[in-house]
Amino acid sequence: MSKMLIEDISNESEWAEETSLPATDNDLLILTEKFLGFEIPSKVFLQAMAIAAYDCAAAFRYTDNYLNILKNKNKRKNLVLLESSHGFENN
Repeated sequence: MSKMLIEDISNESEWAEETSLPATDNDLLILTEKFLGFEIPSKVFLQAMAIAAYDCAAAFRYTDNYLNILKNKNKRKNLVLLESSHGFENN
């Protein structure tokens, strides 16, 4: 009975503790490859590597968030350029 009670308590989500694991060499390679094709400051790359040293999942979240912001910024920039070029054609 006591064993069952302990198992029930440990299965509750509020008691669950997330374990952060450092990135493996393979994880670091994948993380580096995500940045390929993008012009990023070295500070961003080094920050991702520093995060990966103690929390692999957080490093991937950081990288994905940065790249999504960068992609969205480029989309808006291209949209503005297209709109301005259409404006010149109408004049």
